[in-house]
Amino acid sequence: MTYGSSVFLSCLFICLGLAFVGAGFTQNIQAPAKLERVYTVWDNEPSPNRGGDFNIKKARGYPYDEDWELRSYPIGNGYMGASIFGRTDTERIQLTEKTLANEGLYGIGGLTSFAEINLEFNHHKPINYSRSININEAISYVNYVYDGVEYTREHFISYPDNVLVIKLSANKKGKLSFKLKPEIPYLKDSTQKNTRTGKIEVENDLITMTGFIEHFSVNYEGQIKVIPDGGKLSSAKTGDKAEISVANANSVVLIIAAGTNYELSQELFLENVHNKKLDPENFPHNKVSGLIDAAETKGFEKLKETHLRDYRNLFSRVELKFTDEIPEVPTKTLLENYKSDTTNNYLEELMFHYGRYLLISTSRKGTLPCGLQGVWSQYEVTPFTGGFWHNINVQMNYWGAFNSNLAETFTPYVEFFDAYLPKAKSLATDYLKKHNPQALANDSVDNGWTIGTGTTPHKIVGPGGHSGPGTGALTTKMFWDYYEFTMDTTFLREKAYPAIFGMSKFLSKTLVPEGDSLLLVNPSASPEQKHNGDNYITAGTTFDQALVWENHNDLLKVSEILSVENDFIEAVKSEITKLDPIIIGKSGQVKEFREEEYYGEIGQKHHRHISHLCALYPGTLINSTTKDWIDASIVTLDLRGNNTTGWAMAHRMNARARTKEGEKAHQVYSKFIKERTLPNLWTTHPPFQIDGNFGCMAGVAEMLLQSHEGYIEPLAALPKAWSNGEYSGLVARGNFEISVVWKDGKASSIEVLSRSGGKCKLKYPGIANATFSNETDMDIDIESKSSEFLSFETKKGKRYVLSLLGTK
Repeated sequence: MTYGSSVFLSCLFICLGLAFVGAGFTQNIQAPAKLERVYTVWDNEPSPNRGGDFNIKKARGYPYDEDWELRSYPIGNGYMGASIFGRTDTERIQLTEKTLANEGLYGIGGLTSFAEINLEFNHHKPINYSRSININEAISYVNYVYDGVEYTREHFISYPDNVLVIKLSANKKGKLSFKLKPEIPYLKDSTQKNTRTGKIEVENDLITMTGFIEHFSVNYEGQIKVIPDGGKLSSAKTGDKAEISVANANSVVLIIAAGTNYELSQELFLENVHNKKLDPENFPHNKVSGLIDAAETKGFEKLKETHLRDYRNLFSRVELKFTDEIPEVPTKTLLENYKSDTTNNYLEELMFHYGRYLLISTSRKGTLPCGLQGVWSQYEVTPFTGGFWHNINVQMNYWGAFNSNLAETFTPYVEFFDAYLPKAKSLATDYLKKHNPQALANDSVDNGWTIGTGTTPHKIVGPGGHSGPGTGALTTKMFWDYYEFTMDTTFLREKAYPAIFGMSKFLSKTLVPEGDSLLLVNPSASPEQKHNGDNYITAGTTFDQALVWENHNDLLKVSEILSVENDFIEAVKSEITKLDPIIIGKSGQVKEFREEEYYGEIGQKHHRHISHLCALYPGTLINSTTKDWIDASIVTLDLRGNNTTGWAMAHRMNARARTKEGEKAHQVYSKFIKERTLPNLWTTHPPFQIDGNFGCMAGVAEMLLQSHEGYIEPLAALPKAWSNGEYSGLVARGNFEISVVWKDGKASSIEVLSRSGGKCKLKYPGIANATFSNETDMDIDIESKSSEFLSFETKKGKRYVLSLLGTK
């Protein structure tokens, strides 16, 4: 693999001849370009190997390994992740399996590192060194020359085959020699917290790692199969250490599989005794062995082919370009230059694509959802457990899934929801018994469901403490968005409707009358806000009131689509008029608390959360039809400021996109890259937290395409920095795939692929004067047009292309 200009492919443009229908003449117009560009995150030196605990530091009270967090390169398949360091003396590959958990930080369970895979090469001071992740392929490479021999390593984790595959090769026969020495980290006996036992065995070409973590009765197993081409293989066991040596091979393939006895189920969440949640008599040996055997039979080339076909099917759907200039410097240097105020559109473009890469790598059907650290943790106790925090973070992980054409990645959360729902219903009843028992009097059977902030693969909690019950409605918004972006009526009927209906059931019982015309959530809290050092608990925070409105409103829309009528729907129609969710204060701000007059007199003025603006994003209550509220949102964002954590900057970026402030959205994006992005392009809270990656990915898409107001608005918040560009494959509500080319800040071409049929309503200045055709040269049923709007009926599977060249 070489770098510089040869690493990146040139853009490939496909021009389509399209006929204009309507004025009795034809002309050829250019469709949005289809781009082919190879994106790499790369370095010209390995991650440092300073040994011991040299790198262990503290970030917000958590230990963190600087080399792992800043410089390792992540690959993953949703089930497991690997961090590649690219070292040539002793390579370190750190392995995470998403279901491996210990007691964790709070006793509710936490992700923990699975294994360390060490490869001793003893290649010191190589030349022509490079390491990379090709994010078009989801393959990590290491290349260098040592003693006249060119060595290459390829690493990928296949989702279809659920194995980590590593190919080591040399360009001269018989020149590959190394020792494989895996380790099980953080072993502790029963006298210590987070008890973990383990052993490593070796037999010929197979190393097996097995063990037990006491807290949840977790049985775990990992296997490493060594398949050499030529040379000599030998194995040895010394005490509790095991190794495999390969001498003078031409190439070697390593196949690695891992698993536990974790099974996602309703019973898991309903069981309250932690060490009874999993079956200690259930062992993953047969499953892991089956994965290894099947992969060995398949062979490297077919494994790679299957991996590429699967991954590219997702990643290649979207193409986005802001510049033709691709810097020929390592990614870490590109980032350092950017931090020195040398802003670079290519890095901003790369961050978007990297976010999509990470989401595909962390969230696939059949796996657990994406948590705070995705599918990567080298720690014994992962910060914040690595869990699914429901007062903004897990939702942010999926904000960009829908508009960036990766709706399938939300499936793991739906599967997770199905498993925890019975427990969530029980928590709803418990919450109401404590806070509003009178609401149970007439209906003690169906109290809906609820979920609080701290959630892990083993346990969910109810709302309370620092976050109000609106966390549940923040969650159901994802279900409604999934439907709107996919138009999947089966999902709407079977998943979204029950989720949204049940949430409205619960939230309606948290409402307490205030006078004759108001219903307020009581108790209520704006997430993590404190006043005078304590959680501020009150009634009717904007966070809770607005999210009750959002969920109720979504329920009414669902009931209309599905033709559902019942007494509760009628009650919701009445309740939604009594919420008074948005109030403007004397500073011109959206109030966070009803009793607040001037901005910041209650709570922390520059708090990381902007929970009172969830009605702006991801909600839709605040929109262009509520101009006073938009203006108040702008005031609030200005007063709150951008000096905050990584994910909180991402929320601000999306909020600025919704207020149509493209310049301010870009400013916070730039600040995020400069202050909260690491050399490997992971992002940091600090410490490393992946929601920032996903939140800003969503923010880029939101700036380029909006569809939450009943129409599709391309380039809705385009900043001057992106004055020229193009994208294809972003998705708008209604299941329309949109592609746009623009120059000097103005769109020259807009393409619509109608994936479900139905009415398409576009908003863009001068669109009424656009030349308009579809690929079949048939007349288009244009329902209405004005200077900024164009509405027309579409047919499923058809493309519609508009040329705006010459429009004003």
